[in-house]
Amino acid sequence: MKTIFLLSFLLLAGSLTAQTLAERLGYKKTDKLLIINNDDAGMCHAANSATMEGMEKGLISSATIMIPCPWSNEIVKYAKENPEKGFGVHLTLTSEWKNYRWGTIAPRNDVPGLYDEQGYMWKGVMEVYHASNTQEALTEGRAQIRKALDAGVPITHIDSHMGTYQYSPDYMHIYLQLAEEFDLPARMPSQATLENMGAPSFRDLCKEKGIIHPDYFIHEELEDYKAENLEAFWTNYIKNLQPGVTEIYIHAATESDEIRAITGSASKRIKELDFFTDEKIKQLLEDEGIILISYRPLFELQREM
Repeated sequence: MKTIFLLSFLLLAGSLTAQTLAERLGYKKTDKLLIINNDDAGMCHAANSATMEGMEKGLISSATIMIPCPWSNEIVKYAKENPEKGFGVHLTLTSEWKNYRWGTIAPRNDVPGLYDEQGYMWKGVMEVYHASNTQEALTEGRAQIRKALDAGVPITHIDSHMGTYQYSPDYMHIYLQLAEEFDLPARMPSQATLENMGAPSFRDLCKEKGIIHPDYFIHEELEDYKAENLEAFWTNYIKNLQPGVTEIYIHAATESDEIRAITGSASKRIKELDFFTDEKIKQLLEDEGIILISYRPLFELQREM
């Protein structure tokens, strides 16, 4: 009896492994599924307003919250009140703007290397690597996820602000440790990007740990992305999606003095909101047969496993 059960289990496991992510989510192997994630939710009021508008009137299907930022409470409230939405944690170890800064969630004494001489998080990724360490990244990452969970956010995934948890193999291991510890899907670089970076096979490690991630993720292509070519850039990229699950990320914000005072990239952020709430992009997805999903189906699949 035990032998028959073991054989059945192995056959089922083999069948699941052979399926594509799209098939495991209940779609066809040839279907093109798209996640549009708004990074930097919680960073400021303009980012929050854009996230809510994009989810309700446009094509923003998921978003990730910068828990340490002063405006995170506003979007946390919205996420709690709209549990069907796909909200994750935008794990944050940097505070990059000149006049708008923040610190950690973990007590400063527990993560002293994450603070610069002005008493805020460091502005750049390399500064974090130089002054801090992976143990502090683990401590702060846990604190941010736990704060979101304690606040009642139904977290569906994690990703990394400015890529700090992903540009170093040592930090990537911490990132995957957090995904495994909290049983959450995680944004992952595409296999091509990992190979270009000379990084270890982290996608294989995700498979071993049972961490689900999209098949494709935009990265190198963004080198040519500017506010001036925004519509043409995204139209071309979306028309060339591969079968499977693709994640693209944006930093949409509403027009305001606030966002223009914070960042020099305000024009691009405002245009992103305009583009991803416009009827033309909705028609484009329909014409191309693209299915818009959030991270929630990936979360539910991972929990089922």
